[in-house]
Amino acid sequence: MTTTMIPSDTTTTTTKSRRRAATNTPAKVTTTTTTQEAAGEKRRRPSELSDAALAAFGEAMDRIRQEVLDSLGDQDAAYIRKVIAAQRRLEAAGRLALFAGIFPPAWILGTTMLGTAKILENMEIGHNVLHGQWDWMRDPDIHSSTWEWDTACPSDQWQHSHNNLHHTWTNVLGKDRDVGYGVLRMDESQRWSPVALGQPIYAALLATFFQWGVALHDVEVERVLKGRKDPAEAKAQLLGLWRKARKQVGKDYVLFPALAGPFFLPVVAGNAVANLARNLWSFTIIFCGHFPDGAQTFTQEEIEEEGRGGWYVRQILGSANLEGSSLMHLMSGNLSHQIEHHAFPDLPSNRYREVAPRVRALCEQYGLPYNSGSLPRQFGTVVRRICRLALPNRD
Repeated sequence: MTTTMIPSDTTTTTTKSRRRAATNTPAKVTTTTTTQEAAGEKRRRPSELSDAALAAFGEAMDRIRQEVLDSLGDQDAAYIRKVIAAQRRLEAAGRLALFAGIFPPAWILGTTMLGTAKILENMEIGHNVLHGQWDWMRDPDIHSSTWEWDTACPSDQWQHSHNNLHHTWTNVLGKDRDVGYGVLRMDESQRWSPVALGQPIYAALLATFFQWGVALHDVEVERVLKGRKDPAEAKAQLLGLWRKARKQVGKDYVLFPALAGPFFLPVVAGNAVANLARNLWSFTIIFCGHFPDGAQTFTQEEIEEEGRGGWYVRQILGSANLEGSSLMHLMSGNLSHQIEHHAFPDLPSNRYREVAPRVRALCEQYGLPYNSGSLPRQFGTVVRRICRLALPNRD
């Protein structure tokens, strides 16, 4: 199992005190400085909170996390089992409908159901199971060490690039390769070159073939080409990717179409459109959670000795939420609560909506921005950012 490590800090509370529920709302926090900081030795860091305020903020976030962990039970387990069962029924119904895909109504219905099932499996089920959110159930069939999801990227490679690297180094330039996925320039401090002029086209291609971009992400092709990664390691990863991709392509474009007999082509087309819908939706949700206006990036200097409270602050400042209906939250894998997911990646996704108001209140209390907006608004600023950074920085 691959898990995300939240940094420990000598200023955090003990396990016993973290388990104790908060009964009073702390007073408004001020950003006073220490004697060392006042003497002109203040470190650059993402927020203006003092060391004491950061420690208190980290303790408050720890309490939220621990209270949820202590309350997990049968209702949560029933939720994920219900979602998995619904997804599997939806996929089966979609594939059956596509067998009659020569008739347009059946093709549209089957493709819609299959696309929806693929989105559910990737977003609310696969992504969150592989985070270890449901490992507490001790169910070998719903566990991060055994789950293999319906996408081209092997689970173990995704867990390394996502759980280990991205969630540890969220939006840290030079550390978090999810900043642009090695393809896009997403921050003004990243070097511009004429190649970036094609960035809107690259973004459209990445969105269209997103599962393949994610699949190749951990291989780090650009680092291999620059001599910064052992080609033998990359070759082993490509072999694992080939094994997984071969199964995915065979399932969607050979096996099920062959079972349809004379309706082979409508089934191929239905599978292709379902995968495209999943790719476009996943790209949209992920980029809206990381790159809209207000989502910050950080230098390695800024996060030196950040501690637990500082780690939480960085997760919040580098993330953005989406506002919408319960269905939208479900279909986004609850990554519509990206702030809460980055802060608590191991908490079951069905609890993010519950803790979001508490996290938002803490942010208001400590003077931290809480980036939240509608899907059209957030995605619009993402597109604007991609296009703006295709050009050189303005003087």
